[in-house]
Amino acid sequence: MTSSEQSVRLTAGDVELTVRPDNGCRIESLRIGETELLRQGGKYGCFPMVPWCGRIENGRFLDGAVSHQMPLNSPPHAIHGTGRDTAWRVAVADKAEAAFTYELAEPWPHPGRVTQTLRLTEDALTLQLGVETYGDSFPAQAGWHPWFNRNLGGDDVTLDFAPEWQEERGEDHLPTGRRIEPTPGPWDDCFGMPDGVDVTLTWPGQLELKVTSRSPWVVVYDEQREAVCVEPQSGPPNGLNTAPRLVTPIEPLEIAATLAWRRL
Repeated sequence: MTSSEQSVRLTAGDVELTVRPDNGCRIESLRIGETELLRQGGKYGCFPMVPWCGRIENGRFLDGAVSHQMPLNSPPHAIHGTGRDTAWRVAVADKAEAAFTYELAEPWPHPGRVTQTLRLTEDALTLQLGVETYGDSFPAQAGWHPWFNRNLGGDDVTLDFAPEWQEERGEDHLPTGRRIEPTPGPWDDCFGMPDGVDVTLTWPGQLELKVTSRSPWVVVYDEQREAVCVEPQSGPPNGLNTAPRLVTPIEPLEIAATLAWRRL
């Protein structure tokens, strides 16, 4: 492990990962040998979505009878949480493992702590997110938004997954509440996988990567030419309103995901 004020680097064999705690605790680079898996740039890489995932309708969510307004950073909605715009603190940093935290603060209305833990081996990366409250219970979500390069120098990546359903997407890019048969891509859509997220990305002749999580929700976004996003998350877009999961003093919100690869 090496670190500076701006970055933490983990290594395992010829695999190297760089995290930027000052830029939303974003994984800015994941290199397997000489191959960079993640789209480069300050808003790409792989960032944690917390304390919500995807869009909140018009930036407003109900917490009991109280309505809270989040900044409209993707008008007319709020998107992807506040964690990606926050500087996190390095709690632990070892050769192949690190943990980072930040304190929930305005514009989020409830005090609490978020922890992200990364564990790297030669053939896998394990990600964990936890959300704790310092006081009252509140609804929250957590997940990850990786931007995988569509092309690693050969043929474009292919996706293989078998969701049980797709959340029908309205013109406002929010789920309508109807579950439909999965449709062909391209997608900016949420899918249900009740037995857990299990998506395989294959760059022919180069690399196979499996994204798995015990969570039943995944968003796939592949409408951009440069990258493909496979986003395991604890609930659907707008879920603070439609499927709230409460963080309580005795039950934090916890989610884990694994990226496992093999060279072809």
